Amino acid sequence: MELDTTKNLAQTRLKVKISRRDKSVETFAAEVLQGLSSNPKTLSPKYFYDTTGSKLFENICELPEYYLTRMERAILQKYSEEIISQTSKNATLVELGSGNSAKTRLLIEALLNRSKRLHYIPIDFAKNILVESAKSLLRKYSRLKITAVVSDYHTALKAVRDKSIAGRLILFLGSSIGNFDKSEAENFLKKTKAAMGKNDRLLIGIDLIKDKGILEAAYDDAQGVTAKFNLNLLVRINRELDGDFDLTKLRHKAFFNEKLSRIEMHIESTTQQTVTLRKLNRGFSFREGETIHTENSYKYSMEQIKELAAYSGFNLEKTWVDEKKWFSLNLLKPNQ
Repeated sequence: MELDTTKNLAQTRLKVKISRRDKSVETFAAEVLQGLSSNPKTLSPKYFYDTTGSKLFENICELPEYYLTRMERAILQKYSEEIISQTSKNATLVELGSGNSAKTRLLIEALLNRSKRLHYIPIDFAKNILVESAKSLLRKYSRLKITAVVSDYHTALKAVRDKSIAGRLILFLGSSIGNFDKSEAENFLKKTKAAMGKNDRLLIGIDLIKDKGILEAAYDDAQGVTAKFNLNLLVRINRELDGDFDLTKLRHKAFFNEKLSRIEMHIESTTQQTVTLRKLNRGFSFREGETIHTENSYKYSMEQIKELAAYSGFNLEKTWVDEKKWFSLNLLKPNQ
């Protein structure tokens, strides 16, 4: 463990950059209006992660049913040195959707084992979580410099496009790619590839197809933490858009859609009702049993991962899996 004696991290090894585009109330309001006016109704999962939502997701990651974090951490614990050995010696570490960077510490340590200095660029929506995590990392690792970027994935690609940074290792962990449908995933990876140089690598976590019962339990845990996480999106809408969603008349619903190979998360209305968002000056009617579709989490076979990489312009250099073969980490190289 490295100890940091620096008193003023903000003026020395920590910079925080904020993307104004995705912090506007207007953007949030417009997307909520569009989603609740659609048929079927939808809300973007990117708005899960306010301060409360981010903390709830941290709790989800520690649940016994939520194997994804546990399996991904096990892969990193076993293979971090091997993963790092296949990247540029003085690689800059860039992470899309970093959260609290808990698993990333394993890669940070592996990189610091072979380099005198490391520049880490975590990118996430939640500023408070991002900054707290950055300060914690800087206290532990004295040879680390951090540029924290408050942004969404797409805006953050501008940071990744910095061609003056050679040999980047870009992380997209936690099976976040599963939130995109197949065409969206390909488009996202193509945009990421366009921002990469020939010596850059992309390490991406992808959840694998497995027993339906295991999958559904991971998104509908016995303690109801995932339900709170899902419904917190409506708490946020009530707070920021002056809404009157009554959470006692709504419930969390999650199931595996075998045809589309994805977990679907919904919020279901348990009664016929009308909800008003006063800041939008709009009401939205719900039938009993009608849902708001809040998230998808696609699951892949190994063959589908190879196809996704190829269609997006990457070579799949190597895949690491856990002992149960439930989860995968995949190292992608741009196909120049």
